[in-house]
Amino acid sequence: MKNAIDTSNLDVLISEVGPRDGLQSIKDVMPTEAKKAWIKAEAEAGVPEIEVGSFVPPKLMPQLADTAEIVEYARSIPGLQVAALVPNFRGAENAIKAGAHKISLPLSVSETHSQRNLNRTHEQVFEEIAKVVELIRSLPEDQQPGFEGSLSTAFGCSIEGVVRQDKVVEISGKLMELGCDEVGLSDTTGSANPAQLRNMIRAVKAEVGEGNLAAVHLHNTRGLGLANALVALEENIFTFDASLGGIGGCPAAPGASGNIVTEDLVFMFDAMGVKTGVDLDKLLKVREIVAAALPDEELYGFTPDAGYPKDFVVGQGWGI
Repeated sequence: MKNAIDTSNLDVLISEVGPRDGLQSIKDVMPTEAKKAWIKAEAEAGVPEIEVGSFVPPKLMPQLADTAEIVEYARSIPGLQVAALVPNFRGAENAIKAGAHKISLPLSVSETHSQRNLNRTHEQVFEEIAKVVELIRSLPEDQQPGFEGSLSTAFGCSIEGVVRQDKVVEISGKLMELGCDEVGLSDTTGSANPAQLRNMIRAVKAEVGEGNLAAVHLHNTRGLGLANALVALEENIFTFDASLGGIGGCPAAPGASGNIVTEDLVFMFDAMGVKTGVDLDKLLKVREIVAAALPDEELYGFTPDAGYPKDFVVGQGWGI
C-alpha cells in the first residue's frame, strides 16, 4: 500500500495537511466535493503528499466525517501519496481499510495534552501503537501503509509549559522500538525557536538514527515557522508539513494556531533554488477553491498578499 513517491527530482517534500489539520480546527464543515476539488488541484500543482483527513469519531469532529470517502478519492489521483492521521488502533483499522498509503499517530510528549487530545496516558498510547504495528505486519507487504509516530507538543505545551528534550528523545526511541517506520517532530503549540529546534533534531537523530527522523510539523503561531523550517533543512530534514492559507491549529491546545503557510514555504524554497516540485503559480490558484468553500475563514500568507518580487520567475530561484 505504500506509494513510492518519485523524489529523484526533489530536494524537499512538501506534505499538505490543510484538509486534516486545517479543517479540524474550524467550525465550518467543508463540503466533500470542495475537499476533493482542493486535493485534486494541489496534486495537479505538484504537491506530492496530502494528509487528507483523520479517522476520528464523526461526533467528535464532524469536519472530518467523510475521511474514508476522501481517502478513496485521493487514491485515484496518479502519483499522490495519501496520508491520514489516526488517534488509535480502531482509527488505524479504518485508515488501512480505506487505503491510506501512510498513517500517523500523534503521541503528545506532554501527558496532560495526551489525555486531553487522545484521552490516553503515554502507556495507553504505547499499547495502541503496538497493536497498530502488529496489524500492519500481519498484512501482505504490498498492503502495508507507512507508519509514523508523531511527537506532538515536542517543543512546549500550552497546558504544562516546558517540555524536556530528554523526554522527547526517550519517547522517540520508544516509538521506534515499538515498530514505527519513522518519527516526526510536531510543534503543536507554535512554541519552537530555531536554536531549540536544531538541538532537538540533533538529539532525536542521535537516538533513532539519521534516517528515522524524517519530518517536521511546524506552526507559525509566533512568527517563527519559516525560520524553523530553514533550520530543519540545514539539519537534513527533507519533509515539511504545511497548510494552504495557514489554516489550522490544535483544538486540544489553547492558543495553538497557525500552521506554516504552504504558499510561503514553497516561495521560500523556490527563491532559494530548493526543488519542491510544486508549481507556485498553480498553488496560489488553489486558494480560490478553499476561499469559496470557506467564505468566513481567514486565509493567511505573505506571498499571496504581496505577490512576487520584481523579475521573480517560478522555478528559477531569485537573486542567487
